[in-house]
Amino acid sequence: MKIKILSDSTCDLSQDILSKYDITLASLTVVKNGEAFKDGITITPADIFAHVAAGGDLCSTTANNVGEYEELFAQYAADYDGVLHITIGSGFSCCYQNACLAAEDFPNVRVIDSQNLSTGQGLVVLEAARLAAEATDLDTLAQQVREFTSRVEASFLLSQLNYMVKGGRCSSVAALGANLLNLKPCIEVRDGKMSVVKKYRGNFEKCLPMYVKDRLAGREDLDHGTLFVTKTPVSDEAYAAVMKAVNEHGSFDTVYETDAGCTVSCHCGPGTLGVLFVRNK
Repeated sequence: MKIKILSDSTCDLSQDILSKYDITLASLTVVKNGEAFKDGITITPADIFAHVAAGGDLCSTTANNVGEYEELFAQYAADYDGVLHITIGSGFSCCYQNACLAAEDFPNVRVIDSQNLSTGQGLVVLEAARLAAEATDLDTLAQQVREFTSRVEASFLLSQLNYMVKGGRCSSVAALGANLLNLKPCIEVRDGKMSVVKKYRGNFEKCLPMYVKDRLAGREDLDHGTLFVTKTPVSDEAYAAVMKAVNEHGSFDTVYETDAGCTVSCHCGPGTLGVLFVRNK
């Protein structure tokens, strides 16, 4: 079968990866000062950080509507035996619901809820691309990808909570307490929702190796194929410490370094880093 893989720009896959697997993205809308921009096309994370640093309000993201998905599916449905679209988790956006409504008019389009975001979603997209290369049935492929979503482990360590406070996802009191105690929260995606699973205390650069060790060391359930180190701007020292810890505590065939896109940047701000990978069960 000839199958086209689509996803949302929230998957944070690099252009090299997208080109290698012929993956096409639907760009979400980012709203800055009331003006709409297209994620990764007319606005970048650097634009968002500069805007907020200059005293601007936090930017927000808007899901693609049904019509936009219909236009996207129409570009590929006629030329492929099947089209598989993987959305950002339905707990974070209405992209999945809108894509499902759009797919009703296309018999050979299937929509997958990644139950994740950033390269957690990206790992689902990559698995879909790998499976699609040998797929003989679209519905079987879709089911395999849906089952895979529960094996993705995605988390991020945040150096600060300013963006979370501005976005209403954290109280100013909690942020003040975290700042006074020098706490760095680890946020994990579980069952399609984000939650704080641990708080590290100390300098961000020193907390990162501990975070990586906690995620990887002594694990017997890791799939050692692919790991993503996904980040908003961090220091070179911080990144070097992370890569050293990854090499010490994990043994992965491929380690990708990727920059978080506008969605993570809008909500978490600079100084955010995560290791994202797959469990084997």
